[in-house]
Amino acid sequence: MKKSLVALAVLAGFAGAAAAQSSVTLFGVIDVAARYTKANGQNVKQLTNDGSSSSRFGVRGVEDLGGGLKAGFWLESALSADTGTAGDTTTNKFWNRRASVSLMGDFGEVRLGRGKTSTRLVVDDFDVYSTTGLGDVTRVYNTLGSSIQTINRADNLAQYFLPGDLGGAYGSFDVAAGEGAVGAKSYGGRLGWKDSAINVAAGYQSTEGVATAKFKQLSLGASYDFGMAKVSGLWTQLKFNSLKQNIYTIGAVVPVTTAGSVLAQFSDAETNSTADRVAGTAGDAKFYTVGYLHNLSKRTSVYTTASLIDNSGLAAFKVQGNAVNSARGGRSGGLDVGIKHSF
Repeated sequence: MKKSLVALAVLAGFAGAAAAQSSVTLFGVIDVAARYTKANGQNVKQLTNDGSSSSRFGVRGVEDLGGGLKAGFWLESALSADTGTAGDTTTNKFWNRRASVSLMGDFGEVRLGRGKTSTRLVVDDFDVYSTTGLGDVTRVYNTLGSSIQTINRADNLAQYFLPGDLGGAYGSFDVAAGEGAVGAKSYGGRLGWKDSAINVAAGYQSTEGVATAKFKQLSLGASYDFGMAKVSGLWTQLKFNSLKQNIYTIGAVVPVTTAGSVLAQFSDAETNSTADRVAGTAGDAKFYTVGYLHNLSKRTSVYTTASLIDNSGLAAFKVQGNAVNSARGGRSGGLDVGIKHSF
């Protein structure tokens, strides 16, 4: 109740600021789906979130400081429309998706706060499901017993983004202060090049895990838009001590009408022999996903997605965090139908 009152007070304050400052914007996405998942002889039927896009709401703004220099802020919270809750209730972070302040100019952008790591942005760009819903490729990513806090967002993050006028080249670099927390200290970056049809990028991140050993992620991605289909490829290697996992992903988005597209993706996750012998770190699995997205307008879409993870050995990946737990070496499958609206 207290958290809700604080949120309302914050939003009311920003609404007042928006009236006097046109650069402040309220934005969000509401995505809700009916989902069925099955594994290990059990099934779950539920109304859930984030089938096609991550549900969220937030406020952002930019102030012109003159001389080409601008200041900006961004506050963004996850939203569970099926229950009306917001933020991350597990970690008690309300602005759990992003909370940052930045300076921008001809030099690029310096950003401080909480947000996505540069390496995760590479994965987002070349997963045709943008690491969301039943097709989220990171469902078969393995932290290999490293106890790192995340391979997605980081607290205490200092980032630098290259300026946007480099002839298609782009990139960002970041470092996160651990501040005494295990698995929170990291550094990394990405470099890429993009034009109207092609996009290629590489990202690397090193995170301090248990006993100060390093968990390392290397991701390489490429996509090409042929017009009749946009094809993407992604390779990620995750490594912790002598444990290693490689994930190979290929996907496509195929327009079938002026408003609708078929999305399909396949991932093959393989761990080395050392990881295969350790329960909880093995990662052999094949991940199949197919779906359809239909745009009713620029802001509203309906969709359906079906996915299957076929585990082998000691692997027990499942298609979603709230799905039925998979048996080791078993299968996990899911189907959903949903609607999303952006504002």
